Amino acid sequence: MKHFDYALLSRVNDVALSCSADIRSQPEHFQVEEVLPFKPDGSGGHVWLKIQKRNINTDWLANELAKFASVPQVAVGYAGLKDRHAITIQWFSINMEGHEEPDWTLFESDEIQILEQTRHGKKLKRGVLSGNNFNLILSNIQGDEASWQASLQQVKQQGVPNYFGEQRFGHQGNNLQRVAYWFSTGKAPRKRNQKSIYLSAARSWLFNLVLAERIQHRNWNQPVIGDVMTLSGTKASLFNIESIDDVIQSRVETMDIHPTGPMWGRGQALTQSDSLDLEQQALTEWTDWQQGLEKAGLNQQRRSLRLFSNNFEWQFIGKHQLELSFFLAAGSYATAIMRELAIITDVQQRNYLDN
Repeated sequence: MKHFDYALLSRVNDVALSCSADIRSQPEHFQVEEVLPFKPDGSGGHVWLKIQKRNINTDWLANELAKFASVPQVAVGYAGLKDRHAITIQWFSINMEGHEEPDWTLFESDEIQILEQTRHGKKLKRGVLSGNNFNLILSNIQGDEASWQASLQQVKQQGVPNYFGEQRFGHQGNNLQRVAYWFSTGKAPRKRNQKSIYLSAARSWLFNLVLAERIQHRNWNQPVIGDVMTLSGTKASLFNIESIDDVIQSRVETMDIHPTGPMWGRGQALTQSDSLDLEQQALTEWTDWQQGLEKAGLNQQRRSLRLFSNNFEWQFIGKHQLELSFFLAAGSYATAIMRELAIITDVQQRNYLDN
């Protein structure tokens, strides 16, 4: 019987267990602004709107934009989903070719503000973003300030385990339960988008298990013989290390390169020697999931085991609040940072608890 208890995945910082705080006590306490890898060129058939929304779901807003512009839902694009219980800023594109453009100011409300309007020749597609800037306020903080400072300094200097966030796995791990049923019975979901969600959850869970194993061995942020390393800030720059010398050690310590873990799929394992042994040990009981992912047609990929933000800053606001600001590259989770700081309770109860 497989277990999917996210809270039991290994932590690095034991001090975090002596501190606690609330997140999302109000939308203003969770602010996110996405960063795109380019700027719209100012011309073309797609209207691009930079929108600030408060307590609004991204999908819902996209559908409302389609209705307002009298275009099909597929005409609206965005780079990624943003939290509902928050104040978020993100771009939306609307294909207005062959349609009369409305007065966008009439779309605004107390919860929706259009910060910028321009045009571009293409639709904004999912995943096309560099990352997100976060500004968070933790409230009701408990624990002595020395412990908080120690945790904050550790995150700033060493980074955190690059876990996939708990929200990746659905409410109470429901997506993982669906995967277990699929891979044990062979009965795949009928809907294509469900397949995609479940496969993504399965790969993410296996990655988290390997990362937890490396934390247990105290080498999640250290090179191991046979590792596949990635160059910081990239996804495609991968290379194996057959030995560990002073140069490799220095590059790891200065955050220039990071060890990686598997995003499981078809093909020969990319790791070798000691690193391969660690991954096989972590996934001994999960061969059916490995085979299921391979059968689904996914290919081997790698993901950094370490998450590092080079602009992680903080300030205490009185005795009971802490303000955090940081940038995270696309595909990384603020929850990974939060769980290394303290026991965090999401007031909105949105799969964010690490109790």
